[in-house]
Amino acid sequence: MDNKILITGTAGFIGFHLANRLISEGYNVVGLDNINDYYDQRLKYFRLEIHGINKLDIQEKSLVRSSKYTNYSFIKVDLAEHDFIVDFLINQKFDYVVNLAAQAGVRYSIDNPRAYTHSNIDGFLSIIEGARFSDVKHFIYASTSSVYGLNTKMPLTEKEGTQHPMALYAATKKANEMIAHSYSHLFNLPTTGLRFFTVYGPFGRPDMALFLFADAILDDKPIKVFNEGKMIRDFTFVLDIVESITRLIPKPSTPNPDWNSNDPDPSTSSAPYQIFNIGNSNPIGLMDYINALEIALGKVAIKEFLPLQDGDVPATHADATRLEKYVQFKPNTPIQVGVNEFVAWYLDFKKKYE
Repeated sequence: MDNKILITGTAGFIGFHLANRLISEGYNVVGLDNINDYYDQRLKYFRLEIHGINKLDIQEKSLVRSSKYTNYSFIKVDLAEHDFIVDFLINQKFDYVVNLAAQAGVRYSIDNPRAYTHSNIDGFLSIIEGARFSDVKHFIYASTSSVYGLNTKMPLTEKEGTQHPMALYAATKKANEMIAHSYSHLFNLPTTGLRFFTVYGPFGRPDMALFLFADAILDDKPIKVFNEGKMIRDFTFVLDIVESITRLIPKPSTPNPDWNSNDPDPSTSSAPYQIFNIGNSNPIGLMDYINALEIALGKVAIKEFLPLQDGDVPATHADATRLEKYVQFKPNTPIQVGVNEFVAWYLDFKKKYE
């Protein structure tokens, strides 16, 4: 397979794993990341090193060839560098683009709103403009379950309303979906948005619960258990996310011939546009999640029970029926299996960097 694909966010969690998979599948992969300092950059460079990208070889806006894989290159650049990004896509002539780069984190958006408009709005506009002008076959981008906001109807389907986000992070992702639809409609660009539900696994972000909990447990410090532990999440293993995206790439969105403008389905369109939930469809209580981590670490956590935080929702539950029907796959990794995979990686990583 000689299809050429751009993956943004390859120094990040999901982008790293997707690059791994597509390199092995034989795609001609180019990774892109700005390697910002939102969390420990050592982990980002560690991910890049696994793909044969040496930190000392990285220069701003310059392609670096992998020392391990003939079909992988990397470029460090900020997506908000609009003219550069558009020209880069036009010159590189990518068949596919998977945009996973974004400023993540619900709580961080409360205190740092401009980081989100910079990366998630300005950056998104750059990459979709580049896709438009370079005739990309399929533009896939990360959205989030957070767009459902105040909606409490469970399980959440793609047909449910997303008009009431609870934090700016979710609002920027909702904006991505709307921008994508306008480009699908105006320019016939096939776009697919993916609403991820609480992704976890090896190489995960240090600001996410599993990493924070593991650090605290091993240091004999209390873990912060919000909403008094009465949280439910549709935890989704990262390799299930990767499997879903890999199957979606060669299946670009097409107009829905049954789409009715008098009763509009928000998950499809008369344009080549689709939205999918990607979740395990098997929500787990936060205390069960913590218990799985305690089992994997062989140590009981000290727990500090706290109220629900601003911007957080008490429960998420994905209906992934549309995804399963479209790609014949649904995320299904059991929570203990996924947590065990994380802990095995985490303990090895801590040895290397502490």
